[in-house]
Amino acid sequence: MPTAGLKTIIALSFVLAIGFLLVILSCALYKVYYPLLVVATYVLAPIPNWIAARCANPDDFESTGNGALDLGRFFTGFLVVMGLALPAVLAHSALIGIPAMVMSIIGGLLIYGTIISFGMFFQEEQEF
Repeated sequence: MPTAGLKTIIALSFVLAIGFLLVILSCALYKVYYPLLVVATYVLAPIPNWIAARCANPDDFESTGNGALDLGRFFTGFLVVMGLALPAVLAHSALIGIPAMVMSIIGGLLIYGTIISFGMFFQEEQEF
């Protein structure tokens, strides 16, 4: 399990700042603020997975399926795909330009990647 230090925190905050900068620039440079919806989807994306993990059965010895965990993963996946597809749909409908779409998708991926990396590095170890 990787340990998180000060360098990890600095690197993650730097990547997160670049992601937000790209999304904000995709709005400000072209004076259309629809790509800010991408930030909302990527910030909300881990929440269903987190809630479902809390509702899941902590007993690893039962072989029954866990519907709550699957539902949380489904909604998380839906929000991630929506964050990728929303700029493409906005560009297709001519509400934003292609460069704004590209900047928004790259910025959104950096934001969500930072959120996932933060969860990986700062995950508490479970004791049995």
